Amino acid sequence: MARYMFQVAYTSESWATQVRVQADAVERVEPLITACNGSLEALYYAFGQSDIVGIGEFKTPEDAAAFAMAVTAGGAVKSFQTTPLMTVEQGMKAMKRANSAAGTYKAPTAIVLPDAKPAGARR
Repeated sequence: MARYMFQVAYTSESWATQVRVQADAVERVEPLITACNGSLEALYYAFGQSDIVGIGEFKTPEDAAAFAMAVTAGGAVKSFQTTPLMTVEQGMKAMKRANSAAGTYKAPTAIVLPDAKPAGARR
């Protein structure tokens, strides 16, 4: 199972309803995550661009996408962002792989073309 961070911004209408009703966000979100083959690790209210930040584990990327689609389709959010997360160990493995593979990539800034003229130059 892979971890994903999700960041949600509510609509003003959704906030008005939540302030009036004051329902538990975990009770609202957790059943949907479970229905999408996932589990909720943490859920936080946040200040700034995101109103809610959560960490969930999902069996497949499609399960995480289904969760995001279902939340967005509900109409209470104005934005939903999903970020796949890696453990530090996974990040270190990725760095090792990048280091060993880097020699096979020719970055566009490192390519020198014969007879290349600067953009806009005439022959």
